[in-house]
Order: sequence, then C-alpha cells, then structure tokens
Amino acid sequence: MSTVALTATDGMLQFELSIAHEVFDTGLYEFGVYGSKPVKVGRFLLEPDHGLERLARAGTVIVPGWADIDVDPPTDLVEAVRAAHEAGARVASLCTGAFVLAAAGLLDGRRATTHWAHTDVLAARYPSVEVDPDVLYVDNGSVLTSAGKAAAMDLCLHLVRRDHGSAVANTVARRLVVPPHRAGGQAQFVTTPVPDQDDHPLGGLLPWVTERLDRPLTVEDLARQANMSSRNLARHFRSATGTTPLRWLLTQRIRRAQELLERTDDSVDLIAEATGMGTAATLRRHFNRTVGVPPDSYRRTFRAASAGVP
Repeated sequence: MSTVALTATDGMLQFELSIAHEVFDTGLYEFGVYGSKPVKVGRFLLEPDHGLERLARAGTVIVPGWADIDVDPPTDLVEAVRAAHEAGARVASLCTGAFVLAAAGLLDGRRATTHWAHTDVLAARYPSVEVDPDVLYVDNGSVLTSAGKAAAMDLCLHLVRRDHGSAVANTVARRLVVPPHRAGGQAQFVTTPVPDQDDHPLGGLLPWVTERLDRPLTVEDLARQANMSSRNLARHFRSATGTTPLRWLLTQRIRRAQELLERTDDSVDLIAEATGMGTAATLRRHFNRTVGVPPDSYRRTFRAASAGVP
C-alpha cells in the first residue's frame, strides 16, 4: 500500500488535518502523522508518529491548512516537504497549506489554488505561481492544491479516486456522508462585498440596484441614479468592488438567482425573470459561466446539503 504522511506542526488548522485523517487512515494506505515534536492543533495536543526527517520515505505527503498566512511556516517543515517531493513523493496541500508548498518552491510555474479569501495574497507573495481562485482543487500530477475547508475533502477523495478508482472513493464518501464529487468551483460559495459606509459615493446606489434586479438596468441608469458620469461611475466601482458596473450587476443577479434556487421551488424561467435575466437560456448561460455548474445542479447540491441538517 502507498504511504500517506500527514504533516503536523504548530499553526496547522485542525479541520483540514482531521479531514485528511478521516479519508486516509482507513486501511487503504499506510498512514502516519509526521512532525518534529508534539504540536498544538487548535485546542488539541497531537503526538506525531514519526519525525519530519522521515517524510521523504512517503509516497504521498499531505500538508493541512496554515492558520496564519502572515507568519512564515517553519523552516524544517518547508525543507522536509521539498525533500520529500525531490525524493519522488506526491505532495498535496489543503486550503492555506498552499503557502507551505509555495515557500518550498513546489508551486513555481504551476497552477495552484487556496482558500478564495487568500488567493490574492498567494499570488502577490509568490508571483511565479499561477493562482486560480475559481476551482475547488488543482491536480498537477505530483503537486496538488485545494481551496478552503470543504474543498479539502474534495481533493482527498480525488486522490483516493486516482489511486483506487471511483467505486472505492464513492464508498469512502458514503461513509463520511459527503458527495463523492462536486462540480463547479469556489465561485459557488463566494459572496461579493459592497461598501457599507454611508458617505461612500456608491453607498446609496448599490442598495438601490439590489432592490431592482428584476429590471433591465444599464450603466447609464446607474450613473443617472448616482448623479455622476458613466466614466466616474466606472472609476468608483473599480475602486470599491474591483470590477466594472456591468460585471458587478451581473454578479448580483447571479447571487440573487443562487438565493432563489436555494430557498424556493421557483422554476428557472421564473428566477430568470426575477433576476432581470429575461430568459432561462440567458440565466443558464451566465450562471454556468460564473458559478461553474448549471442552475439545476446548483439547486440539487444545496438542497441535498440542507436535507441533512436537522
């Protein structure tokens, strides 16, 4: 059996570490926890099975999320992860564990992801990394990265699927009561912030727009309501939201469609009208492009998730 080594050092996130333990410590692999000393993980004290110097003997190395991305990961962890990869190990990071892989140079010239809230930081700190904020995980063969929290489960099950096939991965997923595979990307779970300051130039406009998403609004309509030119409006939008007025408006329409898909039984046609998309075909096209899955698949995913909540 392949050996899976789960790294554990002070500063790791317990959720991602626990996910890896639940997926890989099942008899499918020779599993162990590797660290230089007993470590504090959240509120728990964890005793490693092996030291980091033995990491290079593993077939697969799992690096859980790193709690504080503003703190450099331990040098001994970074060096051990790099040595393991150089020795032929497959290395996978969960959530912000990508910062450890980046520090080890394993993501240079590669596509990678991490929790959506930290993708900009990862890209700025490591410009040689091609950061993709819109996926649940990235598989580069010997180096893999996942997005945040639940996406760690997606990547772990993906590794089981690669190693043992879909039937075994499905069995593991059933035991954990999770989907064996989720379509789409992080965009399904990201909300778009809007400025909430009363004195902000867009402070009154954005609530006005969100109350009228069922109407065919244009940039000119928004500029007129804000009492400014279209060019000035675009400048304020870029500063406040990082995007253009039309792109922001489309995102709000998609977000409203998500809410209606989650909370109502309205047809896609009715939701298209309620969100100003006009037709179901238009909604499906924009929704699929933005969220990564069709509206019907999105509804099934979130209905299934809520069905398990008492």
